[in-house]
Amino acid sequence: MSALKFLLPGVITQEEFDAIRIEVQEVAPGILILVGLGGNIGVSYGEDETFMIDGQFGPLVEKILYPISKRAKKPVRYLLNTHWHLDHVAANECFARHGVTIMAHEKVRSRMSVDQPLPAFECTVPAAPKEALPVITFRENMSIHWNTDTIEIFHIPEAHTDGDVMVHFRKANVIHMGDIYFNGMYPLIDVDCGGSVIGMIEAVDAVLSRCDGKTKIIPGHGPLSGYHELKAYRAMLKEAAKTVADLIGQGKSEEEAIAAKPTVLLDAQWGNGVLAPDAFVSQVYASLVQSTRL
Repeated sequence: MSALKFLLPGVITQEEFDAIRIEVQEVAPGILILVGLGGNIGVSYGEDETFMIDGQFGPLVEKILYPISKRAKKPVRYLLNTHWHLDHVAANECFARHGVTIMAHEKVRSRMSVDQPLPAFECTVPAAPKEALPVITFRENMSIHWNTDTIEIFHIPEAHTDGDVMVHFRKANVIHMGDIYFNGMYPLIDVDCGGSVIGMIEAVDAVLSRCDGKTKIIPGHGPLSGYHELKAYRAMLKEAAKTVADLIGQGKSEEEAIAAKPTVLLDAQWGNGVLAPDAFVSQVYASLVQSTRL
């Protein structure tokens, strides 16, 4: 499914939602990953109430809650949005009706509160209804002491967007990276909303510094991962950024850079996901041209 389809409301049909099966995998004791349509969901359950990371789409809420209820004795209390894109926040209103408290970085609430033009996709995402907005927001980092673990939530100012957060379950040794990490594929870099390939690399470095060989890493998209897969992803981002920066240094336009196929040696491994190689190069080019940190 294209990245554009994830970003726009009303373009996924009811038949597509009906066909989705939620896959559940235990990551560590008390930690689950749920895979359906859109961003991967993380779940912490235990002696306290259940804590979720991202929620996908409203028509999937009952399908999402059912497998959680089979494992967790207590209901979902909090839902954290890792950023504002619809495949992560479109279910907020439905979860709020179930009594779930929505939380996110303050920039997520700000972006959801108004129409969001996306020139790169020639579209605008309408403002979310009041009931879908996060009611707890934070500016930098925060910790939640929940289900016998310390859950560290840390903000990355410019990576996939300008409001990304990642989540580290310290005791469980699990990290949820949201859409800063697309495992096995080129990531979407939302340059129009503050995204940056340099910020993506720095965010990956921040996670790698917290990892050991046993760390489980939940990507925003793609299968459950670990340290070595994330290092390979970082190497891809570095190589793509370098080759595109070289073309910019030669005075190439965006169209000329795309035509030069700077990721040709990477495409076989990374170019079969939600973003085609040319679209990825376009986003890398735009983020580097806008960056003040070249």
